[in-house]
Amino acid sequence: MDDISLTGLESGKTTVSAETVEALRAQLRGSLLVEKDASYDEARTIWNAMIDRKPGLIVRCAGASDVIIAVRFARDNRLLVAVRGGGHNIAGSAVCDGGMMIDLSPMKSVRVDAAAKRAWVEPGATLADLDKETQAFGLVVPTGINSTTGIAGLTLGGGFGWTTRKFGLTIDNLVSADVVTADGELVRASLTENPDLFWALRGGGGNFGVVTAFEFQLHDLGPQVLSGLVVHPFTDAEAVLKGYREALETAPDELTCWAVMRQAPPLPFLPVEWHGKEVLVLAMCYCGDIQAGEKATARLRGIGNPIADVVGPNPFAGWQQAFDPLLTPGARNYWKSHDLTKLSDATVEILLKAVRELPGPECEIFLGHVGGAAGRIGVEATAFPQRSSHFVMNVHARWREPEMDQSCIGWARNLFEAIKPHAAGTAYINFMPEDEVDRIEAAYGSNYQRLVATKQRYDPLNLFRMNQNVNPGVKRRAA
Repeated sequence: MDDISLTGLESGKTTVSAETVEALRAQLRGSLLVEKDASYDEARTIWNAMIDRKPGLIVRCAGASDVIIAVRFARDNRLLVAVRGGGHNIAGSAVCDGGMMIDLSPMKSVRVDAAAKRAWVEPGATLADLDKETQAFGLVVPTGINSTTGIAGLTLGGGFGWTTRKFGLTIDNLVSADVVTADGELVRASLTENPDLFWALRGGGGNFGVVTAFEFQLHDLGPQVLSGLVVHPFTDAEAVLKGYREALETAPDELTCWAVMRQAPPLPFLPVEWHGKEVLVLAMCYCGDIQAGEKATARLRGIGNPIADVVGPNPFAGWQQAFDPLLTPGARNYWKSHDLTKLSDATVEILLKAVRELPGPECEIFLGHVGGAAGRIGVEATAFPQRSSHFVMNVHARWREPEMDQSCIGWARNLFEAIKPHAAGTAYINFMPEDEVDRIEAAYGSNYQRLVATKQRYDPLNLFRMNQNVNPGVKRRAA
């Protein structure tokens, strides 16, 4: 093969000889891909179809040793680096142009110790991989709501979903992590080992190294939970949202209910005349006894005159996959998000106006109900700062045709700006698109300077910058 011109860490180009590349290939237990390889395009393709980048090298890691080798190679050759877990990140930071992509997706091992209630998870595992193993023992790790999401990115950004109010964020259940730091060393991070790194990993994103293994605390849940959807006509949305808001004030930690506003997909339980019409959906899950769940959900299910109510006992692993058909790869996606401490009348009015102006049939707004156990952790206990938020609002623009880019992105941005005066100011970094670089410091609030100090210690050259980046703020040598 010929010498390869690669993107350097400081955006310039650097040439790596063919001999050097072949020497790298020989060291790996996994594989090394370049553009001419048959599986290259598949390896560089990620969930958000708006991202079309071509790394110069893709290292498909089989284990921690491959990660160490790849990080040292990138460091020594001063290459731009992207790290891929599940490839779901909305900003597309899993893949870079011209540099090295460290692909963790082959590393999918999940090991459960049911007696100790612990799970050890490799970074390429998806939420479905994790649920399949833990639910075999009636156990869970609190994670997100789309089963094809990678555990690594979800965890490093915080991680919230149906079980958060009962068991906390994903990071609140992280016991330890094995991390390859920017100097190519494998270290363990926990409350007692490298505690500053452990603090930063819990919400600080991929800024501080490549995690090769996560150790999680497990909780009893399942295999059946009370869960499902209650679908309302959009004409009733204002009254339903206000009833929803009031019902949540007394909701137990076991109960989580999210509100979704969009055009109705062709769900089999909806009358065909509602397909494609605007609806408001209350999606709920009770993490506890089924009969107790029937009582706890009664007030929410009693709101208004729904089109359909399909709340009932379901396998938890199945409920975790319920929204997968609406979040398949291959579509163009752009998100804008706010944390909300309350759902004010003014916020409701703005949201309803935006739904009346949906630019496409797959665009939606959802309100994720959080708080509970996650809200009782101190702001400074982890890097994740938004513990007082009661809701996470995500404006999810999703479409297929490039000619719709302007209208869909514009719709999301306009709604984001309209809600800003009513928002908390922080943000969930996993929902932040690549054009929100100027928002990162505010997203971390009072924890930002501590993150900078930790970054300066573990990655002063900012090798790991393809993320919602915490810049170490130190002058770097020219490439």
